[in-house]
Amino acid sequence: MLLDLGDLREDYNKDELSIEDTYPSPFDQFKQWFAAAQQSEVREPNAMTLATIAANGRPKARIVLLKHVDDHGLLFYTNYDSQKGQDLVANPVASLVFFWDAQQRQVRVEGTVEKISEASSRDYFQSRPKGSQIGATASPQSQVISDREILRNKVIQLEEAYADQEKLPLPGNWGGFRLIPDCFEFWQGRSSRLHDRIRYRLVDGEWLRERLAP
Repeated sequence: MLLDLGDLREDYNKDELSIEDTYPSPFDQFKQWFAAAQQSEVREPNAMTLATIAANGRPKARIVLLKHVDDHGLLFYTNYDSQKGQDLVANPVASLVFFWDAQQRQVRVEGTVEKISEASSRDYFQSRPKGSQIGATASPQSQVISDREILRNKVIQLEEAYADQEKLPLPGNWGGFRLIPDCFEFWQGRSSRLHDRIRYRLVDGEWLRERLAP
């Protein structure tokens, strides 16, 4: 069965973007756009595509959640033994993509990746709802399992073991990664596909802003 999507399109006309309207710092620009997405009907503005490179050179992508951003980078958490965790250890570079359809905006971020400290990972892990702590501890993420009962049984064991505690120990294979950007691109949809694209590149410690053709 043929799925022909050639006529599926939308004209973008909500806003425009010029270099003069952007902040000198891409982090400030990101925070401004993120705040606008939060105030709109975007359900999870911190949902982002994380693209990694596997040890065999193949790209892999999935949706994860941004949990912190400051002038040092963008932070997310995962099981270090998961596919993305293994990818980031083997090739510590990544790309992030945010798409906020309510504003007709996209942000791309590229850079190197590093693990955060165990103490910082523990602080965040134990701040999560207890069910999320149990789920993260129970799941051998990205590994093949025979059925869902394996997970359910492990959850029951953990619920019983920690019935009187709200904080579980931090699993040794779980924690945060920080993406340290050297490139941002802010994309604003425009009519007739003549989109605005402003790229920031880190050159000799300074952020250079430039316009890209759509």
